[in-house]
Amino acid sequence: MGDRGFYVFFGVQILLAIGLLGIVVLWPGPWNAQRIIGSVLLLSDLAMVFTARVQLGRSFSVTPQARALVTHGLYSKIRNPIYVFGTVAIAGLLMILQKRELWIIFVVIVALQSARAHKEAQVLEAKFGDEYRSYRGRTWF
Repeated sequence: MGDRGFYVFFGVQILLAIGLLGIVVLWPGPWNAQRIIGSVLLLSDLAMVFTARVQLGRSFSVTPQARALVTHGLYSKIRNPIYVFGTVAIAGLLMILQKRELWIIFVVIVALQSARAHKEAQVLEAKFGDEYRSYRGRTWF
């Protein structure tokens, strides 16, 4: 992804954060512990998604590609921090909304992200072999 792609991603992240902040502030209902915790999770994990995206740099792609094996920053502990923190952010949003029936979305997202991570692992292992297997052995998800 070139510089233009980075700025598009950055702009989308800012708009998403503003929109979600609007949901957090304007959503009707009492502010209880669940909504407060959900708000903290949503906003902090969106920041982590952005951090992970910046750390991924030019290796970011929508489809699985093996441009480089990124092992620094958040990637030194978690192989898929964008998926992990993005999923936790969605959980935070669902806590804010307090609609139990929406948790099916969370289940579907976890399944989809797990499948994507598995496919990406196959692509990375095919290109980087033992280097990727060693990295996988010292990191989580």
